[in-house]
Amino acid sequence: MLENLSIKNFVIVDHLELNFKSGFSALTGETGAGKSILIGALSLALGQRGNNGVVRHNTDKSDISATFNIQDNKNAQEWLKQNELESDEDNLFLRRVIYQDGKSKGFINGIPATINQLKSIGELLIDIYSQNSHHSLLKNSTQREILDNFSGLNKEVVEIKELYENWRKLSIENENFKKNKESYVEEIKELEEKNKQFKVLDFSFSRWQDIQANHKMLSNSSELINGAQECISKLDNNDSSISNQISQLQIVLSNLSNLDDRLGNQLKIIDTISLEASELIRELNHYLHTLEINEDLKNEVESKIQDTYEFCRKYRIKPEELDSLSNDWQVRYDLLLKLIDEEGITEALNEAKYRYDEAALKLSQKRGESALELNKIITDKLNDLSFTHGKFEVNLKPIEPSANGNEQVEFLISTYLNAEPKPIQKVASGGELSRISLAIRVASIKKVNVPVMIFDEVDVGIGGGVAEVVGKLLKDLADDARHQIFAITHLPQVAAQSLNHYKVSKEQINGETVSQINLLDKNGRVKELARMLGGVEITDTTIEHAKSYLANP
Repeated sequence: MLENLSIKNFVIVDHLELNFKSGFSALTGETGAGKSILIGALSLALGQRGNNGVVRHNTDKSDISATFNIQDNKNAQEWLKQNELESDEDNLFLRRVIYQDGKSKGFINGIPATINQLKSIGELLIDIYSQNSHHSLLKNSTQREILDNFSGLNKEVVEIKELYENWRKLSIENENFKKNKESYVEEIKELEEKNKQFKVLDFSFSRWQDIQANHKMLSNSSELINGAQECISKLDNNDSSISNQISQLQIVLSNLSNLDDRLGNQLKIIDTISLEASELIRELNHYLHTLEINEDLKNEVESKIQDTYEFCRKYRIKPEELDSLSNDWQVRYDLLLKLIDEEGITEALNEAKYRYDEAALKLSQKRGESALELNKIITDKLNDLSFTHGKFEVNLKPIEPSANGNEQVEFLISTYLNAEPKPIQKVASGGELSRISLAIRVASIKKVNVPVMIFDEVDVGIGGGVAEVVGKLLKDLADDARHQIFAITHLPQVAAQSLNHYKVSKEQINGETVSQINLLDKNGRVKELARMLGGVEITDTTIEHAKSYLANP
């Protein structure tokens, strides 16, 4: 869940420090008070692209940070582990700093992170549904994603894309081979020669690093031998050597410590130095014995390096790329051999198609089963939202094999009794689309793993008793322990259902407009609901009306 949001120098915010609770929270306030600031700031912390226009006037940067409790968010925990950004605590800390010139920095748990990393982890933490979500709902791609997320088919969706792409590539290569057989035969010859030359190199990047290190050592062997001998000589070969001086110091300190026990520690230190000096002499002698001036070995290493560089120059590549590219050459060579052998390519194509067909059939079956479940849930929600005889239906329209499977997902709806279900975009008006979208989102969210959901004025165009139902739907959604719900709303019926009510307001401080967000107590809630009900002039009747909303949530 989202526990804390800190916003500094963002648009008209000087400094806000917000602590959030679990359950359903409503944010209300007059138009222009800055309700969208919360969404804007949070979105930036989650990796949305920013610009210099968000930095508050007369300041050099905006600083936004968000703290999440991820104790029960296994997906987020796994992501952090894979990216080596995990901490020892259950909290996740995201931070985004944006400067006046539009440049920004991101941090995850205090460690510098890319904006793409912020976005990637953000998708596991929060879903934001805005008015624009209504329009994206009209796209078949969005409808397919909703069904697949509801069905828990993310793994299968990734698999079907990979299998289709493999099959498609093989088919394209086969067609191209038939049209350009001579050029493919020539490519095989080139790959054979390239692979042959590469095998002669006996190359691996780890061995290449060892060869370069050996070459450096062999090229400087005379200097290394002379230097090591000089070090040993200064340490141990005459009366003025370091070892002899240390021995003399030991004798002096030993005599002095007999006169004063307080010098015992200093004596221990010189004894340690003596041992370390002896160890250093032993190590240098061992190193010296490993060194030799071997011109034959030096020439062999230089020849190996030269052959490698000549091979890389010939094919315009770098040594560090050779391991990876050599694997690609072999894969390409094996594929071309299959293409020449008609039986081989036929077998490979059949295998690729079989694997795709098998996975696509399982995907279709799971989508069909989940579609029936989603049909009932969304139809029930539509009925709650005053579509008394409304009916929702997921239509799985068969299509040619594709990266998304063998069907196009299409949401159909009928809004009155005995009407034939038709695509949403052909049936729903603007106001109806708000209710339909809300029903679909609320119904499909139940199986979504993202723990925090923000509804940004999705209740536009809704009023009366339907508004109260919307509030109850969001409240029920928050009652699920896995979800924390925020709703930015203008409707008192929705706000009254919330467990926590925040008021957004703006004030003039020192000649500047500053936005504030405060958690309301019971009296504050009554006054804010009365404002939402009665407008500018708040009467006793309006106050009593507001109290009744809170008395019967």
